[in-house]
Amino acid sequence: MPVIKNPLVRKILRMIIPFFVVPAAVLIGAYVFEDKMYAYVSLIITILSIVLFISGFERRRTGSRRMVIVVVMTVIAVVGRFIPIIKPMAAITVISGIFLGGESGFLVGSMTAVVSNFFWGQGPWTPFQMFAWGMIGLIAGLLGKYLKSSKPLLYIYGFFSGVLFSVIMDVWTVLWDNEGFSWEPYVAAIVSAAPMTVLYALSNVLFLILLYDSIGKKLERIKTVYGI
Repeated sequence: MPVIKNPLVRKILRMIIPFFVVPAAVLIGAYVFEDKMYAYVSLIITILSIVLFISGFERRRTGSRRMVIVVVMTVIAVVGRFIPIIKPMAAITVISGIFLGGESGFLVGSMTAVVSNFFWGQGPWTPFQMFAWGMIGLIAGLLGKYLKSSKPLLYIYGFFSGVLFSVIMDVWTVLWDNEGFSWEPYVAAIVSAAPMTVLYALSNVLFLILLYDSIGKKLERIKTVYGI
């Protein structure tokens, strides 16, 4: 796997890709491109997610091993989307970010969205889902040492991640229903979606309670054994 050796370049990429380039691609895709162009936007975000992932490590061997684990976590999250009503994708993404790093968490989240939508249906909402779940994983990685040391904080972040996903997807809802974005319908969308948002947020907490310790211990063991 290729590596980016210059630490300054890695630092810049890790900052601008998730916080500026990806959201810009999502919004440009929603405002400028026609609906059927969403596939190209999803492809662009996929490439950006991989570049972000590559920027997170220095050694070729370490990155390749981490990629294998990221693929496994993505598969688990995709399969989890088939669970009725409550789904563990966000929890898996959070766990990935905490134990594998924010860049890995972003890649797991974004790939979970685009891959699972091959079964659930691709559409112009896919780039928004990729960005939302990606950011959930990235922020989990940035807060990793705090979330590891405090279960209450972990569960609070699990709830917050459900709210974050909803408020990002409500941007798509407003853009879909209107010719452009405006705050009044956006607030109305957030309010109308509140019951489902709370259910989703609570399901994230539930899956973190059920999965965090078991998956986290396995990831820590793998990291120790393979020097990741």
